[in-house]
Amino acid sequence: MKPIMYIKSGCPWCIEAERFFKAKGVKLEIKDVRSDENARKRMESISGQSMTPTLEYGDFLVADFDTGEFIEAVKKRPDIKAALGL
Repeated sequence: MKPIMYIKSGCPWCIEAERFFKAKGVKLEIKDVRSDENARKRMESISGQSMTPTLEYGDFLVADFDTGEFIEAVKKRPDIKAALGL
């Protein structure tokens, strides 16, 4: 299972997040919610909001984050941190 990151093309936080995960060797499924209506609906239904980036990995969800916020969120889930190789 790959983590899914919902993005909006051109979003500076999304670009930063993509670079962060690439540098860490984390393979993501990227879904652009501007061009994929189903992805937008899914992101909004699971997160209750429409901001990006939003990362979904099983029952782990981080919505509308910058990389610092993601790092803090994943510290609370050592299982996810290990599964992602962080």
